[in-house]
Amino acid sequence: MLGEHRYEIEVDWQGDRGTGTSGYRAYGRAHVVRAAGKVHEIAGSSDRAFHGDRERWNPEELLLAALSECHMLSYLHVATNHGVVVRAYTDRATGTMKEDGRGGGAFVEAMLRPQVEVADASMLELARSLHAEASEKCFIAASVAFPVHHEPIVAVAS
Repeated sequence: MLGEHRYEIEVDWQGDRGTGTSGYRAYGRAHVVRAAGKVHEIAGSSDRAFHGDRERWNPEELLLAALSECHMLSYLHVATNHGVVVRAYTDRATGTMKEDGRGGGAFVEAMLRPQVEVADASMLELARSLHAEASEKCFIAASVAFPVHHEPIVAVAS
């Protein structure tokens, strides 16, 4: 089933402190992200380095989370197709963004560190190799302009 898929969200800024954007420090970065049919909103802000609220998700964290989630979901799909039974999956992803000195910047890399537990020792080698195929199938990784590296650890579930 090939096709085009459209997604729609709403971002609602909540940072007007009474004077709008009259100055760089005059406004808050708080906002919420919503989508029709979703139970929960995402409370967002900018990174603390950019005068944001550290208790709210920032766009950089959400991008990294999207990469990690997408790789995981692609990996579980690929594992199923190859007969690898995954019993547990966690990831501790990191990303590096560099400022360009002109008020902007970009991510320069991301590192996914999935820890996967499989049902049987006979699946270990194949399970390790499937991260490459999962990466090729991840829509988010295919959409970014920076490298997404992987350091997987695969073990047998206890």
